[in-house]
Amino acid sequence: MQWFRFLPVAAALALGFGVSAAIAETPASLLERFNAEARSAGEGAGNPARGQEFFNQTHGNEWKCAACHGAVPTGKGEHAVTHKVIEPMAPAFNPQRFTDTAKVDKWFRRNCKDVLSRECTAREKADVLAWLISLK
Repeated sequence: MQWFRFLPVAAALALGFGVSAAIAETPASLLERFNAEARSAGEGAGNPARGQEFFNQTHGNEWKCAACHGAVPTGKGEHAVTHKVIEPMAPAFNPQRFTDTAKVDKWFRRNCKDVLSRECTAREKADVLAWLISLK
């Protein structure tokens, strides 16, 4: 029996049951998601000016986003402790940025806890991403 003849059927069944391949996101689609979450929480949509301000503030803690990513994150940054190189955050300068939902969620969660000692709100994420998208 030739098993590969059943691949189209298996794929269709998998899609029908909600199992699908990972779909690449875009910075704009992630911003849309954060904006929708922020609006549903009554916070309003992301704002690039607020995003820039947020990125460059310490928020009462020792670190700020800019400490590792640079005040204008269009070039490479460096982790403040490990000195590991961090590729540019602005999508126009790093097309791979903000294309994987799991990675975006993971790094926002981790970095917000470092900078804020809590997770970022949807509006804070939308603000930062709106600013990063605006950098050309």
